[in-house]
Amino acid sequence: MTRVLVLNGPNLGRLGSREPEVYGSASYADLVDAGARWGAELGLEVEVRQTDDESVLVSWLHEAVDARVHVVLNPAAFTHYSYALRDAAAQVTSGGLTLVEVHLSNPYAREAFRRTSVIGAVATGTIAGFGFESYELALRAVASRR
Repeated sequence: MTRVLVLNGPNLGRLGSREPEVYGSASYADLVDAGARWGAELGLEVEVRQTDDESVLVSWLHEAVDARVHVVLNPAAFTHYSYALRDAAAQVTSGGLTLVEVHLSNPYAREAFRRTSVIGAVATGTIAGFGFESYELALRAVASRR
């Protein structure tokens, strides 16, 4: 079975309580459950993780490269400025693995600073603006490329 790490950056552990008008009312636990369900439907083994720590997220990307695991990545605030995360993400795609950048909201419909992604240029693709469905669409993209 194809493994996929669904990695989430800062503040995404607060889903459901953090700005529900932007990020929705579903919780992080709901995302974990949905990820497992979508994975099972697509024949993927999905593991959902979240951290507020940039170095942990970089380590998880290194783990994905070493274990040959595809990645769905919501870098959250790190999207806009983390070159360390960008370089780790580049290792995933340059190693022939799929990395889909996801965002719950549409960054282009929000503040100007959110319109820059240092991850997008090294990602296989980006899906944004569909709430939790962004993750489902990303997993479908991974499943279609294996």
